[in-house]
Amino acid sequence: MPRKEIDLPYKLERLSILDEKGTPDKSLEPDVPDELLLKLHRAMLAARRFDERLLNLQRQGRIGTFAPITGQEAAQLGAVANLRPDDWMVPCFRETAAEIWRGKTMENVIVYFGGYDEGGRLEDERNDLPIAVPVGSQTLHAVGLACAMKYRGKDTVVMTFFGDGATSEGDFHEAMNFAGVFQAPVIFLCQNNQWAISVPRSRQTRSETLAQKAFAYGMPGIQVDGNDVLAVYAAVKEAVERARAGDGPTFVECDTYRMMMHTTADDPKRYRSEEEVDTWRARDPIVRFQKYLKTKKLLKNKDIEKIEEEIKDEIQRAVEGAEALMKKFGDPLDMFSHTYAELPPNLVEQKDELSLELTSDKQEANHG
Repeated sequence: MPRKEIDLPYKLERLSILDEKGTPDKSLEPDVPDELLLKLHRAMLAARRFDERLLNLQRQGRIGTFAPITGQEAAQLGAVANLRPDDWMVPCFRETAAEIWRGKTMENVIVYFGGYDEGGRLEDERNDLPIAVPVGSQTLHAVGLACAMKYRGKDTVVMTFFGDGATSEGDFHEAMNFAGVFQAPVIFLCQNNQWAISVPRSRQTRSETLAQKAFAYGMPGIQVDGNDVLAVYAAVKEAVERARAGDGPTFVECDTYRMMMHTTADDPKRYRSEEEVDTWRARDPIVRFQKYLKTKKLLKNKDIEKIEEEIKDEIQRAVEGAEALMKKFGDPLDMFSHTYAELPPNLVEQKDELSLELTSDKQEANHG
């Protein structure tokens, strides 16, 4: 039999609308209401400032480790802005901006990172799942939700976030395959921030892009400039409309960058150069979007200054509220209860050590 070229149904595109100077390609510029543009800008700026404050709190020992989002605001907010309240969002562990957009309070974020699970409680009216630390596991949950929505005859869609490292996990490929076979209404949103902790994108896969992995599972894929909030919004809008119409899943690769550490327990200077970071800093999604909004006469420097002050006050209230809440919660030693009938020796040792530390802290506080 002669060789015959197989005509595949999909072609891969990369979408970018705003250049680094904030100038749009008019032929691609989406029709976004001014109100939504300003809401997106405020949310991106608030996410950046909150991230910075969280880092300060962590370095001061007032909260535990967390995963910063600086540099990835556009990839998150441009995507979730397309969801309805009854749609589902399934995050991994670096979606603080998206979670706040969907209704989670800054106060609860601080409480959760402070080590109290009360901060992770989801209100009944929010169709969101809690964060998932195991890499890629949440993609399966998202497909399950999407299949359930389709079975019930609803036009609800599901959006799941994950990083470039998750595309090396079996769970991701199982989720993609299942979604493709059953045409589940799910959007796979990959925040390709170039590093899976210390493993670079070049060591994850030989594929030219991550988006092309969609074709193996019978769904469209697109690579988007993840630092361009308009491009993310436009690409995800198409994916959401497709899913809502019953036309199945889409894979969206947001090509972005993690400007800070993987988590606050990580030192990125050990595996990447400052030159690389500086290159991506020049592509800052917030600066680019602000230039665009100024050109449209929707934003002025004095407006930004006012918003900055409002955000600063909002974050301070959240910090004070969260710290007041955490003082009301139970004894930290309770973490050793209700799991074992009899504590194993290693946990007895840890409990005793924590008890001594807490007693020492209390005595120090009493003596000023």
